[in-house]
Order: sequence, then C-alpha cells, then structure tokens
Amino acid sequence: MNYPSTLIEEAVNELSKFPGIGKKSALRMVLFLLKQDENMVVKMGESIIKLRKEIQFCTQCNNVSDANICNICANPKRDPQTICVVEDLRDVMAIENTAQFYGTYHVLGGLINPIQGIGPDQLHIENLLTRIKNQEVKEIIMALSATMEGDTTGFYLARKLKELPVKISTISRGIAIGGELEYADEITLGRSIIGRIPYQS
Repeated sequence: MNYPSTLIEEAVNELSKFPGIGKKSALRMVLFLLKQDENMVVKMGESIIKLRKEIQFCTQCNNVSDANICNICANPKRDPQTICVVEDLRDVMAIENTAQFYGTYHVLGGLINPIQGIGPDQLHIENLLTRIKNQEVKEIIMALSATMEGDTTGFYLARKLKELPVKISTISRGIAIGGELEYADEITLGRSIIGRIPYQS
C-alpha cells in the first residue's frame, strides 16, 4: 500500500499492531484522527500513555488496578474464602457483569500453552497457593475457557491443590466446549457460576 505521507504510514503500522486490526482498518482510524480536533487527539494519546505508565496490578489477585489492592479485594462485602480463578482481566469483567459472584478472583495471567512456550512458571500459580493458605480459603472455582489450554491449566491446578483442604469446583458447562469465557452471554455465564460443579480431574 502506497501512503502519501511517511507520518501516516508510521501511524498505520503502529495501529495495525492491535489484535484484529489490519492495515486497512488502521488506515481508516488514522484518517478519522486527522479529521478530529487536535486537542481531542492529544487527550487520547495522553490517556494511553497514562494507562501504560500508571496502571498497577493488585498484589493479592493480580487484577489490574489503580492502587496496590483492587476494588474487589478491598471490598469488605466480598468473600475472601471463595476464589474464582480466571485467565485474565476480560474474564473478571465478564463474570462481574453477571452480578452472580460475590467472592474474589485470582488472575493467572494466561493459560498453560507449551506450543507458545507458556508453562506454569509464567503464570501466577505460586501466589495462589500462598493465598489459599494465608486466607484459609474454602473454595476454588476454576472459571477457565473450555479449550485444550484451559483444561490443561485446570488439570495442573487441581494436582497442585489436591493436598490442600480446599473444595475445587468448576463452572458448569453451559459454556460451549472450545469457547472463550469472555464471549459467553451474561445469563449463561451467571448460571454457570451459580450451578458450578465439583472439579473432575
């Protein structure tokens, strides 16, 4: 693709790094930005820079946060003895939108995927074990995507948790096999949380 300006080409190349954004979509975004008021574009750029520089991760659950402890972990109305284990922030948001879960979360930061070089050591598993011991956790709910990677991660966690005095459950399979948790509708996901079942390794 030929560009009339190297500045446009550079902007297109950067925006096309976003997942699901190709060069044509990136070009549309660049042309949109060129039509906007300069202050609006500057404010957008500053918000992205501020996001990257100031975002924190909760020291308890690894969720993104504005402070050391996220709003969910800091909420006295949440049950710290029930922990829902998820892959990432998108899954926390999906479950929170159901308004059916009143415990806390533990964000693994990914799933075990040997093909991509992601092993247990790259995930937040050890601090989950520490939380279970320190908070006298009663139940771990594994809310992982119904994919090979999700099942592999769940199986690994179940083995690590086997010797601990904690109930292990998983969301019921109202979620389609092979489906990503974040794409499930809120009603189905909510019912899967309520109707969770004992985990079978």
